[in-house]
Amino acid sequence: MSDPLVSVVTPFHNTAAYLTQCIESVLAQTFTNFEYILVDNCSTDGSGEIAASFAARDSRIRMIRRSQLLSQVQNYNAALNEISVDSQYCKIVQADDSIVPDCLRLQVRAFGQSESIGLVSSYYLKGDTLRGSGFPHTTTYMPGKEMARFYLRTGVFVFGSPTTVMYRSSLVRAQSPFYEEGLLHEDTEKCLQILDKWDFGFVPQVLSFLRIGNESISTAVLDNQPEELDWYIIAQRYADVFLDPEEAAILKSETRRGYYSALARSALRFREPAFWQYHRAGLKTLGETINKPYLTLQILRRLSSMVANPGDTITRLFSGRPEEQSKSAQRRARPR
Repeated sequence: MSDPLVSVVTPFHNTAAYLTQCIESVLAQTFTNFEYILVDNCSTDGSGEIAASFAARDSRIRMIRRSQLLSQVQNYNAALNEISVDSQYCKIVQADDSIVPDCLRLQVRAFGQSESIGLVSSYYLKGDTLRGSGFPHTTTYMPGKEMARFYLRTGVFVFGSPTTVMYRSSLVRAQSPFYEEGLLHEDTEKCLQILDKWDFGFVPQVLSFLRIGNESISTAVLDNQPEELDWYIIAQRYADVFLDPEEAAILKSETRRGYYSALARSALRFREPAFWQYHRAGLKTLGETINKPYLTLQILRRLSSMVANPGDTITRLFSGRPEEQSKSAQRRARPR
């Protein structure tokens, strides 16, 4: 039996510093039956020339150049529209990331456990840090709804980024655009949408490397403390989908309190307008805005705690030691 066709997609814009390593990691795969679609989103730094040089040497590569600059999500969606009608599985490898040589082979094998699997993931490295830790290494298959409940209950984040996961291609072709525009983290939400109807496969090995410190969109917003906002949005949107009513209500209440407590700490640091604009935009995806009375309550509680523990407050002020995130936010801190 011949190997299934895999579509690998790398959309890019001005990533010349990393693109060669990314492309070489794909071409080094031990699984060889793949098409590789490189999509240049109007690069001006020589990225297009790098991609074209690889395309000239390998017939599996198809090079596409955009004539008009698209947003990141728009470009990803347009790139996914290019996958072959014959491909069974689809994987994005972001241009500043890379994958290990056995990545495609092992993720395709994980899909082979069941025709009901719509999504496969694995452990991954964010810089030099292992991510996905906490997911049971003996588990390679889980019903989708059970996987979503595990995530909501524990905060253990194995979805990584688009580079970390592999999709069943029929799901990609069935919906255009594949990623919903206007969400804070459209790829995480897509994973949960898939798990509502499809099952989950897992490879208990590190299969992808996610770069840190580059000028990505996620790096640019790290100063806005996105983790609590991200977790709040996920809980508010999906707790009712996957959890029983009582458990969903508890999770939504806890994440609301944790999120507004984080906002209160930021308010007491007199954060700049851009910080608040970021959070207003994120809440807008839920149809919400910042609840000022509830935020005021959390600020008052925070002030009361500071007055009651002046020694700890002074230590933090003079040491510059940051406030701790909630445990769930620490566990699920995103790489993008």
